[in-house]
Amino acid sequence: MNQNRAAIRYAKATLDFAVEKKAADAVEKDMREIAATISENEELQNVLESPIIKSEVKKNSLLEIFKGANEITKGLLQTLISNKRIAMLQEVAYKYIILHEKLKGEEVAYVTTAVPLTSDLEKKILETVTKATGNKVTLENKIDESIIGGFVLRVGDTQYDASIANKLNGLKREFTNSL
Repeated sequence: MNQNRAAIRYAKATLDFAVEKKAADAVEKDMREIAATISENEELQNVLESPIIKSEVKKNSLLEIFKGANEITKGLLQTLISNKRIAMLQEVAYKYIILHEKLKGEEVAYVTTAVPLTSDLEKKILETVTKATGNKVTLENKIDESIIGGFVLRVGDTQYDASIANKLNGLKREFTNSL
């Protein structure tokens, strides 16, 4: 089974249990913290992915880092460690957030641009994404100058890349393949 499908299954099981225990919002808060912490800390990523570091060390480290987390979140950490799937923790956190937002009828559209969005453009994007998804949508704009121009739009598991960098890479691949 690939990592993505496994991550969705863990996230769905965690969400179902959290909804049953009426703790879905608290667990989402934990998942956002976990995703942010792992993405900001390369050393933690290396620890989670390392086959050399013992599971017990990983477990103790994570429980110490996220000691204020909900019991359901701690249970997920334990399950991922015991199943030797802790390397996918960040992916499970992302999937949980997406599933919980869909459950609430909300979605977050992540728009990456080279320059900040104008308010007019922000409104147009929100209207378009709201029509397309049928859900309440909030917009998060991330600035990344490496895309040169255009934008990258991600809603849930769907991504649309209309960046100049992506188009240039496509041209580069075409030229390389035609030689």
